[in-house]
Amino acid sequence: MTLQLVLATHNAHKVEEFQKILGAAGLGLSVAAYDGPEPVEDGVTFAENALIKARVAAQHTGKIALSDDSGVCVDVLGGAPGIFSARWAGSHGDAEANLRLLLDQLGDIRDPHRTAQFHCTIAVVVPKGLPQPAQELTVEGVWQGRLATEAHGAGGFGYDPIFVPDGATITSAELTADEKNAQSHRARAFWALIPVLRTLALDSSTAS
Repeated sequence: MTLQLVLATHNAHKVEEFQKILGAAGLGLSVAAYDGPEPVEDGVTFAENALIKARVAAQHTGKIALSDDSGVCVDVLGGAPGIFSARWAGSHGDAEANLRLLLDQLGDIRDPHRTAQFHCTIAVVVPKGLPQPAQELTVEGVWQGRLATEAHGAGGFGYDPIFVPDGATITSAELTADEKNAQSHRARAFWALIPVLRTLALDSSTAS
């Protein structure tokens, strides 16, 4: 029996990415999109915001909830946009405006000072009343790179068109989905989560 988790996001791109990564792991788990109330993300770290979203989804659905909070952290900007990546231009979710603003802010910055990292924290919340023990935890993944001076590629989402991973000459938006899922910040956080997910799947199998 496949254990279904709920992913606490309304971002279809994230759901698709998680589904592909989860399927490749072969853990007997599936993830469904979350269709519930949107929480107020008033945390000041990726971990705090990820937990806020996962707690609301777990409470609303009664299922084990996963949530990620992620963003791009630019060294010369002191780690910004960071947790404000999705609303850097002022309007939440306007990816094109966010990307344009960041490029404008870095207009006079040359290599090697355009270094940046994609950061992802994944939170897991297991509510009470399930075969698995109630718990909360977070894991992190970081993808090092630099920012291009202009956008390239039609794949990915968010800041992918300007993020060039270390060792690459193309942006993450120019990678195939499989290539991105093999190295992204979200994938790295997910790998750190695999032992936990394996235990959850085993607990579910034992209970059934």
